[in-house]
Amino acid sequence: MENTNSSWFQPTTLLLTGIPGLEDVQIWFSIPLCVMYLIALLGNCTILFVIKATSILHEPQYIFLSMLAATDMCLSVSTLPTVLNVFLLDHREIEFHSCLTQMFFIHTFSSMESAILLAMAFDRFFAIRNPLHYTVILTTPRIIRMGLAAVVRGVMLMIPLPILLKRLPFCKGVILSHCYCYHPDIMKLACGPVRVNIIYGLSLVICSFAADSILIVISYVLILKTVLGIASGDGQLKALNTCVSHIFTVFIFYVPLIVLALIHRFGTFTSPLLHVTMANLFLFLTPVLNPLVYSLKTKQIRNAVCKVFKNRRNLLK
Repeated sequence: MENTNSSWFQPTTLLLTGIPGLEDVQIWFSIPLCVMYLIALLGNCTILFVIKATSILHEPQYIFLSMLAATDMCLSVSTLPTVLNVFLLDHREIEFHSCLTQMFFIHTFSSMESAILLAMAFDRFFAIRNPLHYTVILTTPRIIRMGLAAVVRGVMLMIPLPILLKRLPFCKGVILSHCYCYHPDIMKLACGPVRVNIIYGLSLVICSFAADSILIVISYVLILKTVLGIASGDGQLKALNTCVSHIFTVFIFYVPLIVLALIHRFGTFTSPLLHVTMANLFLFLTPVLNPLVYSLKTKQIRNAVCKVFKNRRNLLK
């Protein structure tokens, strides 16, 4: 028993993984990754700046959008150092406690994004169900409280994750499956009793992502019921059109998240390349596409962006 215990330890560093089998050429993948980070950061910064600078966008829908953009920016920044280190510099080592810190922020911002997407679904429901009292129901103080609730929920739910991992010994190697630190990925390296970690991880998923997704579906069932009650076909299309961007965002957020969770659950049946692909889709899809989708699909955002840049150009002349 002593010999077994002597092999249990808490590693000082862990090793991140880029693309298995393509280590010699993965530096070339750093170019599109840098481009995607640039699009994510600049796009979401533009959304935040335009909403702040344009008074007609100080409405509930766009305040929630600014929260989503801020969360996407934070999620991108939390993974930027390790992803570029692995792909650009081929530096795979990450200090154990730094890995736990990154894991905490990734899961916290993901939980916050899920909560904000739920709030945006409620926003669309109130806007379609009761348009005359829309701004009376969703007042600015109420929206701020909803945003703070998303932050508090994310932080409080995710704080136990690094604490529960720190109590465990590690004896199954130090190589992670991704270029960033992800809770199920770290947990699979641990020895000893991981039952508490598994139960808490499952409870966390049910209380946050699963509950949010179910409530989003219920919101859209109620929205559809309300839309079907609109007399004119044009009115129905106009109402549904206001939901397209949000539906697309929900889809690109939850699908990679679900697939990544299934891969970690049934990982022995999947290829390492699929692991990497889904991990990067989870990381980049929402922050990169959200600004593009809302800028192209939402006329008010598109017009505001053009107006802001036109004014800036005039000032420079």
